[in-house]
Amino acid sequence: QVQLVESGGGSVQAGGSLRLSCAASGYSYSTNYMAWFRQAPGKEREGIAAIYGGPGYTYYHDSVKGRFTISQDSAKITLYLQMNSLKPEDTAMYYCAAASRSLGWVLDSHAYNYWGQGTQVTVST
Repeated sequence: QVQLVESGGGSVQAGGSLRLSCAASGYSYSTNYMAWFRQAPGKEREGIAAIYGGPGYTYYHDSVKGRFTISQDSAKITLYLQMNSLKPEDTAMYYCAAASRSLGWVLDSHAYNYWGQGTQVTVST
């Protein structure tokens, strides 16, 4: 059983930066596919960045492309999300997710079977 614990959220002004971390415990093969999702109040959870495969392929939602960077340590134990040029619309609860194999599209929540509890990111004007 994989457990995921996010950290690094907080409050920041627009234009600022934050770095989220997600620590995974359990079998490392269960984290071959990892992603960050976010959910704002009244909105559906959306996938924003994923990393997968041996080479660490990455994929980003258009809304964060060029501003956010997803990365993973070589042991696939810790997942990161570097968020730069933050905007008020980035305000949401951020979740990390993991799966041992491909279960669907990498930014689809149904593709992941392990989830963290979330960390709040608030961006003010």
